[in-house]
Amino acid sequence: MIRVLVVDDQPMIRLGIRSILDAQDDMTVVAEAENGRVGLDRARALEPDVVLMDVRMPVLDGLAATRELLDPDRAGPRPPRVLVLTTFDVDDHVYGALLAGASGFLLKDSEPDDLLRAVRVVAGGEALLAPSITRRLIERFVESRPRDPGVAGRLAALTEREREVLVLVARGLSNLEIARALFIAEQTTKTHVSRILQKLGLRDRVQAVVLGYETGLVSPGRR
Repeated sequence: MIRVLVVDDQPMIRLGIRSILDAQDDMTVVAEAENGRVGLDRARALEPDVVLMDVRMPVLDGLAATRELLDPDRAGPRPPRVLVLTTFDVDDHVYGALLAGASGFLLKDSEPDDLLRAVRVVAGGEALLAPSITRRLIERFVESRPRDPGVAGRLAALTEREREVLVLVARGLSNLEIARALFIAEQTTKTHVSRILQKLGLRDRVQAVVLGYETGLVSPGRR
């Protein structure tokens, strides 16, 4: 059972999301929160698998709450996956939330099926990279700032095969798609991805995508 915490300052939004998720056999909403501060307290007390986090809220906004919740120095041994919900499709602050460790980004006007798929994807340990908005957000941010030449040095620890896998991860391919592209087993792909994340000190595939763009392994606009 996927345990979900819904953090949003609009009661109708919380009610709508709860009704959609609670109708599923494999999901349950364990709590709601009206701002980021309450969301942090309930996330720490209830240890949900996934937090659906709104961006603009009073007291503590969702971006600050995401950074605090996923801060390695303050997070518990099993921090939840954070799925950022917003009405804004391009926002540098949301990019910051992805860097902080959020596992995906979903617009509030997405279809219910997209919401359900997003929760299942991030709960399963993957990052929500399929929606074009997430990749476009990353591309626009990377294009708008000068490249740090020191970032590329982080790739030195990777083998040639791991670099190949990282390129395909950064292009948004799933493990199965990568396995087919490289003619290897899907389990082998999973092993490569795990080693890449470990060697580079990355939380998940979202951060791997960001690094792929920042190092120039993948260029914005290319798939």
